[in-house]
Amino acid sequence: MAIDLNKIPSPCYVLDEGLLRKNLELIRGVRDAAGVDIILAFKGFAMWSAFPIVREYISGATASGAYEARLAVEEMKSLAHTYSPAYTEDDFDEVLECSSHITFNSLSQLERFLPAVKNYSRKISVGLRVNPEFSEVDTDLYNPCSPGTRLGILSSQLGEELPEGVEGLHFHTLCESNSVDLEKTLAAFEERFARFLPKVKWVNMGGGHLMTRKGYDTQHLINLLKAFREKWDVQVILEPGSAFAWETGVLKSTVVDVVENKGIRTAVLNVSFTAHMPDCLEMPYKPRIQGAHFDPVDDKPAYRMGGNSCLAGDFVGYWSFDEELQPGDSIVFEDMIHYTMVKTTMFNGVAHPSIGIWNDETGFRLMREFSYSDYKQRLS
Repeated sequence: MAIDLNKIPSPCYVLDEGLLRKNLELIRGVRDAAGVDIILAFKGFAMWSAFPIVREYISGATASGAYEARLAVEEMKSLAHTYSPAYTEDDFDEVLECSSHITFNSLSQLERFLPAVKNYSRKISVGLRVNPEFSEVDTDLYNPCSPGTRLGILSSQLGEELPEGVEGLHFHTLCESNSVDLEKTLAAFEERFARFLPKVKWVNMGGGHLMTRKGYDTQHLINLLKAFREKWDVQVILEPGSAFAWETGVLKSTVVDVVENKGIRTAVLNVSFTAHMPDCLEMPYKPRIQGAHFDPVDDKPAYRMGGNSCLAGDFVGYWSFDEELQPGDSIVFEDMIHYTMVKTTMFNGVAHPSIGIWNDETGFRLMREFSYSDYKQRLS
């Protein structure tokens, strides 16, 4: 059963619970078949009103700092696997309180904070993020292995022995990638860091494993993970973000106006690409729109979609429609749950979309609305 869009306010992000459960079942199946841990990365999906559903299938989460680690404890009911490019004294006490694993981005950060980890009241496993110097991510903005990257320690920066107290290695090189990309990464990782693998307890392979995308070879992934785990006798951890919420919901918006300039028609919406769909401009990519032709079609009206902020580049296009667009028409963007809500802003004071969950049996639940006070309280 599809979401009944007539029952959805505009603008609104709508998570389809049935589609989320379908992804979770697949992820749990990979976890069990491969004998690995798969945990949720909040940087890709942090809609905590859905965490009770997630917890039915997966336990555990990865955090990028103190706030996300606190969210793991409060809403996922588990300590976090925490990694940050840079911890500070101001936030590290909370990181300690909320983490089961803490991974450091540099040897200097390890030296600075390891005493606090050792002296903490319970055991916390320590890891280092390393850079395999290999990634097939095309967009530099999302490539953590680009030359000069600040992310991860090079093999040449380590001696023959890991620093005392380090129990795990972490790498992250993928972005919406397939299992072949992981296979190539593992070869580069082993080439550079194999000398440490007999001495560590765990290897975290980061995120970007888009196992819920149509056509992904999950059996190949399972085989890779099992072989690596058995070869090195280590615990293997994956922390995808997009895979959990891939194609699980929409962003409903409304046409407010249609403007034309030198033959280019733009439908101005009550949402913003820069504020509410930033990856469309950063990646960049063009999202699908329900009922629209993805590419312009001869003899059908074509439009760019324009946001409601004052940023000149707040637009994406073109799509064709069977009928002329009019103010009041709904525009529904597909696949707008992962890496959307986590990256939104209130730039320009534009109204932030509401958040809701659709269940085929019980219908729509509005989880959150945003108001002027939300905008005002972000500033001082």
